[in-house]
Amino acid sequence: MKKNMDVEWGYSGERGPEHWASLCDWFAKGAEFSLQSPIPLVTCQEVSDVKETISFHYQCQKFTDKEFKNTIHLVPFDQISYVKYQGEEFYLTDIHFHLPSEHIINGKHEDIEFHFVHTNQRQENLVVGVMYELRHEDGWFYDRNHEERWDLAAHEHWMNPIVFFPEKKSHYHYVGSLTTPPTAGPIQWFVMDQVGQLNQDFLTPFKGQYAQPNNRPLQALNDRKIDYFEESNT
Repeated sequence: MKKNMDVEWGYSGERGPEHWASLCDWFAKGAEFSLQSPIPLVTCQEVSDVKETISFHYQCQKFTDKEFKNTIHLVPFDQISYVKYQGEEFYLTDIHFHLPSEHIINGKHEDIEFHFVHTNQRQENLVVGVMYELRHEDGWFYDRNHEERWDLAAHEHWMNPIVFFPEKKSHYHYVGSLTTPPTAGPIQWFVMDQVGQLNQDFLTPFKGQYAQPNNRPLQALNDRKIDYFEESNT
């Protein structure tokens, strides 16, 4: 098969997840990585003894929303927000969401999972996942603080991406893959364990094919190590 970066794929039928690896050689190569994502996560009492894991250095910046790769993406105009992991900076390059969540915690899917994709100077990816329960009322929607300005008509938004995150950032950490083709790895994954509440009106501008189920099925653990880090209240 010939590598084709424009090959069509989806979440059902002949181009669904079970067929991704057969659609082109690029996808087939990514699927060879054995530690695939997403995976099931379980609350445990054992906390990693590593003192420093990931730190967030986000700031208010300009984003645009784009429709591609079977979802809506919030793309920053400049790469100025970053996370630091093992002394290295990974800059935020993309925010997108999956309905329902791709990861599960204690056997439960949540309504929506946001993925924050970061890239370092070597073009290695680090992804942070945050899950929400969609609510008919209450819960967070736009204008969570004075820094936010959402212009849905112009597709231009000012926000600090930290607004999507829980105040307490306890999380799971494991090595996995991209959850969309070419599903390549290794990817450093960090998944917040606190589930937030989000007003379902957030999705109103994105109704249609980009607000349909777009979650990859769970993948085998393959004996991989999953760390859990608990952030203290102090």
